[in-house]
Amino acid sequence: MKKFFVWRIINVLFISIMIFGVVGFKTAPVSAAKGGTCTTIQSGELVASDGNVITTGYDGWGYNYQARLFNGMYCDSYRDAAWCQPYKDVKLSMKWNDAWLSNKDCDGDGKLDRHYGFASYIGSGAWLTNHQAGEYEVDGQTCKWNYFVKIVAAPEDAYVEDGIWYNAAGVEIGPVIWGAFAIIQQVENDACAGLHGMQYISPDRAGLGGW
Repeated sequence: MKKFFVWRIINVLFISIMIFGVVGFKTAPVSAAKGGTCTTIQSGELVASDGNVITTGYDGWGYNYQARLFNGMYCDSYRDAAWCQPYKDVKLSMKWNDAWLSNKDCDGDGKLDRHYGFASYIGSGAWLTNHQAGEYEVDGQTCKWNYFVKIVAAPEDAYVEDGIWYNAAGVEIGPVIWGAFAIIQQVENDACAGLHGMQYISPDRAGLGGW
């Protein structure tokens, strides 16, 4: 099966983390939990959106919330939902940092924290990477493809112009995605489609640290 349009893939991957991590954004500044302590996954007190207790290591779907990783098949990120079956053969790996989705609950609401200490993802330093791979048939030929993307939360002093995030000095960060985020690197290989290597790299920088 040929892959979706790129924007569709990364959009639904973001949603999959939101749904199968722990439901709910943190949209206001947060305060420390009572006593200044954080609840960890090891406590056995944190649950996912399906009500199951989050544990260390990989769960049956491929999520490792402690290590901030997902490794599995595309439909596994959606708990094998019926609608995504045409894409069930797509392999998927995701990595994220603590600001994107923490492995602790420090504000005491029973959920893994997002952009802890910030009113939104803007300026939080949150980032996500995902790597996908699959194959499809064209005129009896098997076409193999892979795709990799880096996404970061925009800095507090960045601004948007014509769908592009720019830093305070006017240097392009990358295309806007999900409002608060920018794409800073895309790599795609698909010989049948004539795609090879780097498709986009941020003129600012493509490293994940320091945003």
